[in-house]
Amino acid sequence: MRQTIIIGSGPAGYTAAIYAARASLRPLLIASSVEAGGELMKTTEVENYPGFPEGIQGPDLMAAFEAQARRFGTDIVLDDVVSLDLTGQVKKVTLGNGQTHEALSVIFATGSAYRKLGLADEERLSGHGISWCATCDGFFFRQKTIAVVGGGDSAMEEATFLTKFADKVYLIHRGDSLRASKAMQQRAFDNPKIEFLFNKTVEHVYGDAAVTGVGLRDTIDGSETTLDLSGLFVAIGADPRTHLVHGQLSMNPDGTIAVEGRSSRTNLPGVFAAGDVLDPTYRQAVTAAASGTVAALDTEEYLASLPKDLLATATADAEPQTVLA
Repeated sequence: MRQTIIIGSGPAGYTAAIYAARASLRPLLIASSVEAGGELMKTTEVENYPGFPEGIQGPDLMAAFEAQARRFGTDIVLDDVVSLDLTGQVKKVTLGNGQTHEALSVIFATGSAYRKLGLADEERLSGHGISWCATCDGFFFRQKTIAVVGGGDSAMEEATFLTKFADKVYLIHRGDSLRASKAMQQRAFDNPKIEFLFNKTVEHVYGDAAVTGVGLRDTIDGSETTLDLSGLFVAIGADPRTHLVHGQLSMNPDGTIAVEGRSSRTNLPGVFAAGDVLDPTYRQAVTAAASGTVAALDTEEYLASLPKDLLATATADAEPQTVLA
């Protein structure tokens, strides 16, 4: 049995592992068999993570996270968690290969997934003109013409932010009215760089090595037009990956995990949350990493409060885990 198991391998999960391993907790990190490394594995240049003045490729950054976690003794398994039992003092984590691992604590850091348009070339051009994060990628579109898809507050914020860089920002919305708050709408309407395209959906994304334009369909008359662009930002929402803990952990109305104040403590003793699963607003690599730090420190404090004989059972059996291909 382990002292702690960390579920998730983005900045939150790996940072939690680094701190937990340095505290001699010998964490086991479940990294996923398909999406190990999180959303940054789909990102090209990362220029806003501290410590890399020349920027770094997303996959290279996550490889560095992983190497640092391993250096301090984190055991990493590449498999998917299929079920969790978090209610007892001993937590049980079952993997896709049928193995069940036990621990006295669990850090849940599975991140979030941006909603996608579902277009054929969306994945191919991800990081090559298609983005889900204006804060991350806006800098690359200086003096370009780009578009934002969406009608909520996030879309208004993205479009307004992108006018700092782009010469022109189209805001594409499938309806004739926006869901965003009146204040956010007015800010966008007042910005001379933003042009609204109502009653339009993106049906195609064009470009070989990078985005060159999109095909639009009018939702009223069905007509199709082409819009030349250098970039497309999708701002139709994101969903925290919390399905594994539904019915066990308390949730906020927005679908994120509820925690106590600024801590990582959930409603269940010994269960902690970190990263995008509790953050509906910022969703940045650096804030996720900070959240992972909080979770590891909270976990260390919790374990220190347990009876010594119980804690001893979680340290004697821990053996290095073989990484699964």
